[in-house]
Amino acid sequence: MTTPLAEVLDGQHAAELRKAARALLKQPLLLARGRYADEFRLARRHASELREWFDRNTGWALQVDTEVARLRKSPGVLTDPTHPARDTTRGATPFTRRRYVLLCLALAALERGEAQIALGRLADQIVLDAADPRLVATGVEFALERRDERLDLAAVVRLLLDLGVLRRVAGEEEAYVSGAGDVLYDVERRVLAGLLASRRGPSTVHAENLDDRLAELVAETALDSDELRFRAMRRSLTRRLLDDPVLYYDDLTDAELGYLTRQRGFLTARITELTGLVAEVRAEGIAMVDPEDDLTDVRMPEQGTHGHVTLLLAEHLAAAGGPVDLDELALRVRELASQHGGFWSKSAREPGMETELVEQAVARLTALGLVSRTPHGVVVRPALARYAVGETVIREPGSTPVPPPRKATS
Repeated sequence: MTTPLAEVLDGQHAAELRKAARALLKQPLLLARGRYADEFRLARRHASELREWFDRNTGWALQVDTEVARLRKSPGVLTDPTHPARDTTRGATPFTRRRYVLLCLALAALERGEAQIALGRLADQIVLDAADPRLVATGVEFALERRDERLDLAAVVRLLLDLGVLRRVAGEEEAYVSGAGDVLYDVERRVLAGLLASRRGPSTVHAENLDDRLAELVAETALDSDELRFRAMRRSLTRRLLDDPVLYYDDLTDAELGYLTRQRGFLTARITELTGLVAEVRAEGIAMVDPEDDLTDVRMPEQGTHGHVTLLLAEHLAAAGGPVDLDELALRVRELASQHGGFWSKSAREPGMETELVEQAVARLTALGLVSRTPHGVVVRPALARYAVGETVIREPGSTPVPPPRKATS
């Protein structure tokens, strides 16, 4: 029997809408050229529906023109430090505080600059701006004379190249770092203008400490009615379900938990309909699992030595009855090296490497919401039970935690 044309077209429309939404969640800045060009065309084609969905359910604004599609995402938890920008060309090294400050100074210099700029000229402008007494008073200083400072600037530039803010015309960053040459870039001003994702300009924020400043940047209008308060909770919870690996009930306020309890089915169904993520609901919280294992910046399990060590430590921690200190984990890695070292890289088997292996594993587990860091160790969180060795048992809400089935964490 032939499928009616209307059903075929509806199915194609839904598939395109889902692909565009997933692309925006994974890469909130899509360009008309480059590796995400196909996804950009879909986002532009379905911009009206996507804009309405994200505004209603998350409060994220979507702006689309002939060159750029920009989803102005803001995280559900502003103080979560576990998903930093990274220098992907150097072992995915996370950005430090200095690199973030350099990034902001570089963006400010590019905003005032011309359509082309040399890296040396950009560096000179950053040094001038960094001499501001208010910045110096925070303990941040840049002379860009040392190699490590130039490496930091090169990492910032590579991030801007990856985002499409800059396009390399001539030269290489390594030549600048070594002092052997310079680099020339085109500045894509339309992409640059779309980077800032806040509800108000940073210069209008007057709070003193960082947490309050972040809150002011993304604060919604005054919540002076029940309707506005419910809308704010719906948006906040949806952001966290989309962005966080696990939404734990004990991280919510009483009002948020009450709203989620009443509206859980509606919220998760809306997300599933648009993105294909599937809700895994348990007594401790909710994880929106991605069957395609694509919408994540941190995978578990992961291939390679670090991925194997992380998985083995996850199984060890899942069997722990309470907090585990880092020294104990380092000892466990030394034991694991004697059993599995033949599958690990040569450097990972060297004496003293267990500390670095533990740090990387704990950072990954923390980013996935599987453990929490303490000053000297980690505390296991309920979702880590999925990596325990044992038989899975179906349980009722409120009963003793047991290992959930192994699935990709979104």
